[in-house]
Amino acid sequence: MIEVLVVEDDRLAAEAHRRYVERVPGFAVVDVVHSGAEALRVLDRRPVDLVLLDFYLPDRHGLEICRRLRAAGHLADVIAVTSARDLATVRSAVSVGVVQYLLKPFTFATFRAKLERYARFHSTLGRPGEATDQDEVDRAIATLRSPDGSALPKGVSAPTLESVREILLRAEEGVTAEATAKAAGVSRVTARRYLEYLVDHGHAERAPRYGQVGRPELRYRLRDAARHRGGD
Repeated sequence: MIEVLVVEDDRLAAEAHRRYVERVPGFAVVDVVHSGAEALRVLDRRPVDLVLLDFYLPDRHGLEICRRLRAAGHLADVIAVTSARDLATVRSAVSVGVVQYLLKPFTFATFRAKLERYARFHSTLGRPGEATDQDEVDRAIATLRSPDGSALPKGVSAPTLESVREILLRAEEGVTAEATAKAAGVSRVTARRYLEYLVDHGHAERAPRYGQVGRPELRYRLRDAARHRGGD
């Protein structure tokens, strides 16, 4: 069981995050706190595996919390759960060891995908012993970077891929590349590239559907297994 500390100053959001965590198998919330000082006190009393950390706390910034954790020798991994979008903050988060970055607002499907990805990472690097080779290390680190745990090809970004996957998740009857493009805010060509990537990797399927004028259009939908893993 992966033990989680939720750090969020908004009490309604904190409770929502707690409920979200408890809906993901293999995770358990050990405490919910609303300030950086409380978080540090909890971690001084007991170790946890993972901290879900809001960056805009009333007493100090989340980046400072991360630095203090490392300085004190705490080994907990950190997933930033924040509305901070500036790239300087993202770069700083990476430099202090944040393993995932989750932008508010988000859906439960996105939240669960982050935790499931982290669980795969934790199951590999959280066990004792040594990696057998470079490939094992690369695979473990790659689980944090892409939905299927493999390195993404050039021109395919993880945030856009996850956005397209969520669109498919909501489309019970399937969706066209054009509709996906509008929903994701990308071009039709880009949408089709991401849809075809999901098809090629076994996460989605495509099929022609005939409209009123008799001309077929390609519609995409998640495969049943992928829908089960990522659905709400």
